[in-house]
Amino acid sequence: MNNTELIKKGLAKRYRREKRFRAYGLMAILAGFIFLFVLVTDIVIKATPAFTQHWIKLEVNFNPEILDVGKKAGIDELKQANYNLLAKKSIRSLFPEVKKRRDKSKLAAMLSSSAEYQLRDMLLAEPYLLGQQQTVWVLADDDVDTYYKTDDKSKAVRLNDKQKIWADTLAADGRVSKRLNTTLFTNGDSREPEQAGIRGAATGSFYTILVTLLLSFPLGVAAAIYLEEFAPRNRWVDLIEVNINNLAAVPSIVFGLLGLAVFINYFGLPRSAPLVGGLVLTLMTLPTIIIASRSAIKAVPPSIRQAALGIGASRTQTVFQHVLPLAMPGILTGTIIGLAQALGETAPLLMIGMVAFIVDIPHGFLDSATVLPVQIYLWADSPERAFVAKTSAAILVLLLFLVVMNGLAVLLRKKFERRW
Repeated sequence: MNNTELIKKGLAKRYRREKRFRAYGLMAILAGFIFLFVLVTDIVIKATPAFTQHWIKLEVNFNPEILDVGKKAGIDELKQANYNLLAKKSIRSLFPEVKKRRDKSKLAAMLSSSAEYQLRDMLLAEPYLLGQQQTVWVLADDDVDTYYKTDDKSKAVRLNDKQKIWADTLAADGRVSKRLNTTLFTNGDSREPEQAGIRGAATGSFYTILVTLLLSFPLGVAAAIYLEEFAPRNRWVDLIEVNINNLAAVPSIVFGLLGLAVFINYFGLPRSAPLVGGLVLTLMTLPTIIIASRSAIKAVPPSIRQAALGIGASRTQTVFQHVLPLAMPGILTGTIIGLAQALGETAPLLMIGMVAFIVDIPHGFLDSATVLPVQIYLWADSPERAFVAKTSAAILVLLLFLVVMNGLAVLLRKKFERRW
């Protein structure tokens, strides 16, 4: 065999290896897309029921005797009225054949516990309704709502046979309406699935990420500028750089322990507050921002610095007027990616108490709050079946935020990126 044949044989063997390698890479990418598609599809299918809920139409008679108030009751007296009994009598009037106390209790349980508060708010807003009869749509209980959404009615084990008959009768009489679940986006957390929403967690996430951005961005960029442009090259600076790189790989729960020990136990800041959560996430995000900012600053060609210095600019002017603006796209990209990572963190926030059950919507940085990942964790641990859909819906909202933030990073990179 001559040299030419040996070379051809070797080339053919190498080309076959390259084709196999490309095929393996393509298979890996395809497998990743398949797993992602299956995951997202499963979440969407499970989340779909959470975006709608069922309401029941009642004929409510705001009888002063039922409410246990006077015929000309004032606002203060109306606030103390027995709206729970009013809601029960309203649905029992639709099924006069129900006589047993146990059956009456099961019938009243088909309404959400929010029904009495809805009737109270309605009468307080329009006191002239006292003594009149009104058609009112009230929220159905989560078990009834799940029953209407289930294709196989036999799987609705949370309702007994009589409740299923009553639910079917209400639907047949046109007293059931399926509507968009606005409470998912307007309410805070609740023990009752039909009343639970993500607004409190979303607001807490906003305040927490805002604190993280306001602290981590200037500190991270300033540290990167100093280390890359002004710091002397000695063993202490090398030690700092090594520690920054190591901090980027530290488990996030360690930062939660640090926040618990320093910010809460030592400084006495309130537990479960967005301010403390932001401080903890700042510590976790800083290494990412510093590393990304240093890479962006280092990518600016040395000729930019030399030209600025050549026309008489000082070192500080060169950095802040020439180098930093050119590096800003990369810095912003790294910052947004770091914040997106912080938005999805749960472990460090659990350590500072943001796992608490909080109903109220936070209105400031010191109010008790939770965040979307922790809300998902709490709902996923709930035994109520309706919380499965709520959990998936919250995951979709969180993924949407992450996609938007990563998309914004790509857009900023494309818009401001310069090539030399």
